[in-house]
Amino acid sequence: MERYFIYLSYDGAAYHGWQVQPNGVSVQECLERALSTLLHRETGVTGAGRTDAGVHAAQMVAHFDAEGLLDGAEVAGRLNRLLPPDIAVQRLARVRPEAHARFDATARTYRYFVTTAKEPFRRQYRMRLFHEPDFGEMNRAAALLLEYRDFTSFSKLHTDVKTNLCRVTEARWSRVDGTTWVFTIRADRFLRNMVRAVVGTLLDVGRGKLSVEGFRRVIEQKDRCRAGTSAPAQALFLAEVEYPSEVFL
Repeated sequence: MERYFIYLSYDGAAYHGWQVQPNGVSVQECLERALSTLLHRETGVTGAGRTDAGVHAAQMVAHFDAEGLLDGAEVAGRLNRLLPPDIAVQRLARVRPEAHARFDATARTYRYFVTTAKEPFRRQYRMRLFHEPDFGEMNRAAALLLEYRDFTSFSKLHTDVKTNLCRVTEARWSRVDGTTWVFTIRADRFLRNMVRAVVGTLLDVGRGKLSVEGFRRVIEQKDRCRAGTSAPAQALFLAEVEYPSEVFL
């Protein structure tokens, strides 16, 4: 058996997230169905993580096993003809037999977009703000994330993870254009709902509802009830998943 990483992107609006769900269509389900059709055998995929309902991915990575060597470009092209228009495969990469899309990932980057303008054509990919917050204060608060490891305050309650420890290596707001800003956050791993909870709490800072030191206290209290409301899903993108070169053949 040969193992491959498959790199893909998707618009999450029509899906109940990445992971297979009993009560709704998922991206994983669509990809597994297309791969199984193409390879003429039941083929499961394991993703680098799981995005929530409505969240998008500019880059998701998953691994699967195939009998024998594949022509990556040919498989990617045929998969794109089988998949719906809101899921696209960029490429396949042959990896070591023990390589794992989730456990071998060394970093993941998410981006969250907000805008102060009413945008009819990009509204499904932006969070609309009716007043511009103080992005300077929000960046001062965001920098505190790099000082901590335990992010229980930003985790969805009652999840099945064994630890709430993450190492954040980047967290900042930057201007995209005159009315649009993006929050970029990079870490070795993320908790369920973490990015949206962080964004919601940072917006409280930007609106003057919470001070920078108050944001620090939210982190230190390790209590989800102390953090702000989660920001809407449609403005969040999984942007990149990183791996050590050793996993590739």
